[in-house]
Amino acid sequence: MTGQPTPHDVRGYLLALQDSICAALEAEDGDGRFATDDWTRDASAAGALGGGGRTRILTEGGVFEKAGIGFSHVRGAALPPSATGHRPELAGQPWEAMGVSLVIHPRNPYVPTSHANVRFFCAGAPGEEATWWFGGGFDLTPYYGFEEDCVHWHRTAQAAVAPFGDTLYPRFKAWCDRYFFLKHRQEPRGIGGLFFDDFNELGFAQSFALLRAVGDAYVRAYQPIVARRKGLAFGDRERRFQLYRRGRYVEFNLVWDRGTLFGLQSGGRAESILMSLPPLVRWDYDWHPEAGSPETRLYDVFLKPRDWAAG
Repeated sequence: MTGQPTPHDVRGYLLALQDSICAALEAEDGDGRFATDDWTRDASAAGALGGGGRTRILTEGGVFEKAGIGFSHVRGAALPPSATGHRPELAGQPWEAMGVSLVIHPRNPYVPTSHANVRFFCAGAPGEEATWWFGGGFDLTPYYGFEEDCVHWHRTAQAAVAPFGDTLYPRFKAWCDRYFFLKHRQEPRGIGGLFFDDFNELGFAQSFALLRAVGDAYVRAYQPIVARRKGLAFGDRERRFQLYRRGRYVEFNLVWDRGTLFGLQSGGRAESILMSLPPLVRWDYDWHPEAGSPETRLYDVFLKPRDWAAG
């Protein structure tokens, strides 16, 4: 790895990003505050070499029922299967990973759930040139959609990556649509956003700049949506549908998400890995919304492929 900045700078940025997002969400919530859990990884687990992290959780806030924002920086002696399926040449290599990952579950069903993640990964034997890459993105999961919110979300995403090339937004949007797709349900998790992985094509400095642009854009994308929708009145019907749709979120994270699998297979801390799960959820057997209902509109309008940035 050549040039500046360095992995130390990446770590510093990630810790500062966690702080800034927590502050922005506390201000939007008004009542809730993030509790901090500093943890150290068990170096005896799964061939681990050590590491740790800082998990921050807000529960039972005025706006956010549960918000988790985690920083981790861990090392291992040999890559687990979830990390080498698409990079078999790295199987068994020592590795280092750091990142910030967050999932925000709002109380009001008219406020969408959001997810963001930015990460850095490095692998290689001592004395050899390291293989490194960045990854990340953010995506939105509405329960009752609003077109202006979806347009704002995607235009903010588009603007974040535009300085790095005109092709990145359509590429990362399509990647996000493919990734956050429940194959067993044949439906998307939400309206997408950005997703990229194994990214090093701009060189270290510019690839890191891209990561920062994506991480810094998350609050600009999400906070205005929360502010517009958090005061809308809702009842038991909307709440039940929210809990039902949260079930899809759980299914994706436990069945398909590479980050969850990597964390568990590499001996990571289960509490921090599974902080993304909502506090309450429901599954109703073979349930379908009524024709013409607001719930049906989610499937017919918002869970369909669309170029939201175009308006």
